[in-house]
Amino acid sequence: MIVRKGHLLDTSRHIFSSYEKFVIAILALLQFTVVLDFMVLSPLGAILMPGLGISTSQFGLVVSAYAFSAGASGLSAAGFADKFDRKKMLLFFYTGFVCGTTYCGVVSSYLPLLCARVITGIFGGVIGSISFAIIADTFSMQVRGRVMGVVQMAFAASQILGIPVGLYLATHLNWHAPFLMIAAISLLIGAVIALKLKPITGHIQGKSDKNAFIHLWHTASNPFYIRGFAATILLATGGFMIMPFSTAFLVNNILVPENRLSEIFFITGIASIVTGPFLGKQADKYGKYRLFVFGSILSMIMVVIYTHLGPNPLWVVILTNIVLYTGISSRMIASSALISGVPGMKDRGAYMGINSSIQQVSGGIAAFVSGLIVYQPAKNAPLQHFDIVGYITACTMLITLGMMFFIDRQVSRKLHVVHA
Repeated sequence: MIVRKGHLLDTSRHIFSSYEKFVIAILALLQFTVVLDFMVLSPLGAILMPGLGISTSQFGLVVSAYAFSAGASGLSAAGFADKFDRKKMLLFFYTGFVCGTTYCGVVSSYLPLLCARVITGIFGGVIGSISFAIIADTFSMQVRGRVMGVVQMAFAASQILGIPVGLYLATHLNWHAPFLMIAAISLLIGAVIALKLKPITGHIQGKSDKNAFIHLWHTASNPFYIRGFAATILLATGGFMIMPFSTAFLVNNILVPENRLSEIFFITGIASIVTGPFLGKQADKYGKYRLFVFGSILSMIMVVIYTHLGPNPLWVVILTNIVLYTGISSRMIASSALISGVPGMKDRGAYMGINSSIQQVSGGIAAFVSGLIVYQPAKNAPLQHFDIVGYITACTMLITLGMMFFIDRQVSRKLHVVHA
């Protein structure tokens, strides 16, 4: 039941079927591996930069390489996304992702690693858009906040299990081990998807006869969709600017020992797993945009605080991280649910593909620019100008508040017309 203008939204009566629970769980696990593949590289920065003898700008390019290739791939695949069974599309790109991640686990120098990240991005960058299209096809907007809250727990789970384990493997074995671990887990998840996920073809029955390129152009040029694309540009900018150098900042500026990094991510991840489903329920109950406002204000405050931190006790660093990630999770859950409501079913795959492409390219540019702003005068010296990155991130979050307001109104009007 949806009641607007000040009244609560009662979504508690919706009980997910066993298959719906499976879809939510398997997509969450899939997102876990894809997100982990990207996120594990950033914590390894403190190990990779001295290990490979690369600069901050080179490391920023390694991070960006995934994003740029993912963006190009997502745009190329967008026109075809609504012409095939989403399950088959998902399995094709997930197979390529597993191969690319395995390649990351066997290279041993800078240029091959750069190439490996490009290959992984070509396939991994499309998986998120297909997953969100499946969610939008399967679940109504009334409960989509709850679904996104669970699926977005992939970020927290990647911190709790993946990043600490990845850091442990990297410090006790070598930096290749985390990528091989991700590839092995992904192989098992891919097998379950192949065996258990039902074909998803409802969008094919209602598709138009336009060819892939015309379909892509009409989706990209739709005025109703353009606002969503514009908001995505700024949504991606914030996280990608801070993330690549977060662990290097913790080690070199806050003076956290490398062997204590896993504790920070582990505890922060536990807090995020607890808050993720709760925040998703609040998004459905009180409204997606209200949760986005809350998360944005909290994130802006905490980003500025975080990027100005100096040496502090470990508990202060952990508490700061928990509050910061609560704000970020609120923004991600709310914005994902809202943006998923923008396209119609016949355009959903193309829209999500373009949106994912824009997100990846914007994030790649942000990570690269961050690498140009931040610099390290000498090995193990404190990072310089990380506070500037914090201010830029906070400004993008402020602008996005206004942009998401209009998207929320558009989606609300669209739902009103559908239910009228």
